[in-house]
Amino acid sequence: MDNLFGELRLGHLRLAPLGARRRTKATASQAAAEYTGRWGWAVATGDPAAPATAQTRCPCGSHRCAAPGLHPVPGIGVRAPATGAADSVLFLTGRAFDVLDVPEQAGLQALVRLERMGTQVGPVLAPPTGRLQFLVAPGTARRLPDLLYRMGWDDAALDLTCHGEGSYVAAPPTVLGGLGPVRWLRRPTRDNAGCPPEARLLLGTLAYACHRGRERTAEPVWMAS
Repeated sequence: MDNLFGELRLGHLRLAPLGARRRTKATASQAAAEYTGRWGWAVATGDPAAPATAQTRCPCGSHRCAAPGLHPVPGIGVRAPATGAADSVLFLTGRAFDVLDVPEQAGLQALVRLERMGTQVGPVLAPPTGRLQFLVAPGTARRLPDLLYRMGWDDAALDLTCHGEGSYVAAPPTVLGGLGPVRWLRRPTRDNAGCPPEARLLLGTLAYACHRGRERTAEPVWMAS
């Protein structure tokens, strides 16, 4: 199994392209309309709090912030941004889906392993923070410690978290200032957008990859204080 967890690069797994940065504002609005109208997902407009950089965490102070330097605009809540008005879009998690958040290298290794096993993986986000984010069934965040415990893992020992009710992640093609754009590594489809996979189908492989990565590397630079 260890041979399947070697070095991988994001470009080798068909990262979805992004248009020119000058088109980000229009495409973000179009994307928000697609997320709400086509997939029925809840989104919010993002409000840049302060630029994040590769050397610093988000100004909010959280080491596990899913969108460094970007937070929901108060009062916008669950409605989609108006066409042409949004340059940043956030997915509100805990409704249509939760999001498992892991280091990029561990996520790539797990994704290869899962797809070789024939596991149906749902949409996967590739933010520019050195992480990968797997969309899974809602309610996962609440059950994550128990799920990991039943699989023999200590959640405190893994660089693996889950964004659920009351949280959010940045949606493509949002640009996280100072870091770059969020992209799809695996796009939503008619089959998985309304029915993301149960976390237990992915969690064992993701936990193993995170454990192996923890043995080899220190904490990602962008999360360091």
